[in-house]
Amino acid sequence: MINFLLACLFILSTPGPGVLSTAGLGAAYGFRAGFAYIAGLFVGSNLVMLAVISGLAAIVFQINGLRTILLIASTAYLVYLAARIAFAGSKIAFIHANKQPGFWAAVTLQIINPKAYVVGTTMFSGFPIFPDAFLFEVIVKMLILNAVWIPVHFGWLYAGASLKRLNLSDKTQRAINIFMALAMLAVVGLAALSV
Repeated sequence: MINFLLACLFILSTPGPGVLSTAGLGAAYGFRAGFAYIAGLFVGSNLVMLAVISGLAAIVFQINGLRTILLIASTAYLVYLAARIAFAGSKIAFIHANKQPGFWAAVTLQIINPKAYVVGTTMFSGFPIFPDAFLFEVIVKMLILNAVWIPVHFGWLYAGASLKRLNLSDKTQRAINIFMALAMLAVVGLAALSV
């Protein structure tokens, strides 16, 4: 369960469309402006988790080999994202918003966000906690994911709002990108250890 918790922290903290747009919204419009957006991301994330659990996860736990294939595919995507972040250059790769997005924009973003499905698939198929109690495992994992998800997203919102006031050097921004990429690679390592 510790591997699952650490993976939650790393994978939810690392950049994807949800956290990058949250930080970008904070940088553009301030901290309070992001509350409705985070609520929409939360609803969208849980809809994606339910979609993964109700369909794909059930298949994964019944078909030998498919779990490994999906874990390899999701790991490859996470490595790809980590490489893009690490080589983003000297600007922190926040997604900047020209118009303040709201609740429904955030729900929609999560529903079409490939990282959300990769995260769901990785977390629900790559970290067996209670292999003989599927429903109990799903409930525990959803509680842990949401308990980590909420402060992480508010943290990214605050970081975006705070970075707006700072004038970071190119070297510092590059170091932040590399750190975010390494955190994503740590998730890949934790997933490999839990198989």
